[in-house]
Amino acid sequence: MTGIELARGFYEEYGAPMLREQFPELVSLIAVGLAGSGSECFGFDDEISRDHDFEPGFCLFIPDEEVIDRQLCFRLERAYAKLPKEYMGVRRQTMNPVGGNRHGVIRIGDFYKEKVGSRDGVLTTAQWLSLPSFSLAEATNGEVFRDDLGLFSGIRNALSEMPKDIRLKKLAGNLLLMAQAGQYNYNRCLSHGETGAAQLAAIEFAKSAMNVVFLLNRAYMPYYKWSFRAIRELPKLSGLAETLEFLISSDNSGDLAETKYLVIEDIASMVISELTEQGLTKAICGDLEKHAYSVNDAISDPDVRNLHIFAAL
Repeated sequence: MTGIELARGFYEEYGAPMLREQFPELVSLIAVGLAGSGSECFGFDDEISRDHDFEPGFCLFIPDEEVIDRQLCFRLERAYAKLPKEYMGVRRQTMNPVGGNRHGVIRIGDFYKEKVGSRDGVLTTAQWLSLPSFSLAEATNGEVFRDDLGLFSGIRNALSEMPKDIRLKKLAGNLLLMAQAGQYNYNRCLSHGETGAAQLAAIEFAKSAMNVVFLLNRAYMPYYKWSFRAIRELPKLSGLAETLEFLISSDNSGDLAETKYLVIEDIASMVISELTEQGLTKAICGDLEKHAYSVNDAISDPDVRNLHIFAAL
């Protein structure tokens, strides 16, 4: 049973009756689900990851104090804390303060402020440009079990789609890094006898390539330790996961170095094909740098287009 399934079952069996019986006036105001930090919110939890912060808990996302005041919030926290201490053989964790931070009662504004820096999810261009992908992933992951009011889900849905110009800026920057690190500097580092620098170049190429793959899928890349797991589940270019793993885990000696450069060019070719298929580039060549600037030229907002090409990285 996954963490999300455990959370849903615990809510349906104990949480929902608690809300109906003790807080009938609040049922339509509370969003219930599991989202935020933790592998279970991405569906990536396994036996190893359950050695910490794993429990049959769920989130009660509530509006600000104008709608649910502090006294009601405290009563709700106490009621959540009194739910059974064990469910499906998994014990709940001791929480302090009552309700905890990952589960229990959480103000909607507090959740989004922590994840994206805005209580209502409305972001400035500067915020969109600077926010790391994993923060947006945590703001939009997991599942919502119930949200009659729609406030939590409305913010979540708005954040789930990156503005087009921001996506293009991030794409352009990462494409240029792929060109510099992989197509240009990998071989040059080897020519200088700098095998460590060559490996760093391969890693930089792989990191940027992964960002590009997620952007081409209109998805947010999660925290780095889950990135390979997540890329395998994407509809486009998911097969690059194994190839990228090879690049960063193999050494740079002998024939391997030549093989790795050919792999870099192969990845570049697949990325360019997808860029072309999506109509994101007008360049016609195998040079990722030219495609990076072509993508950047397609940005509608002149202020964003004229920023440094790495401004969104």
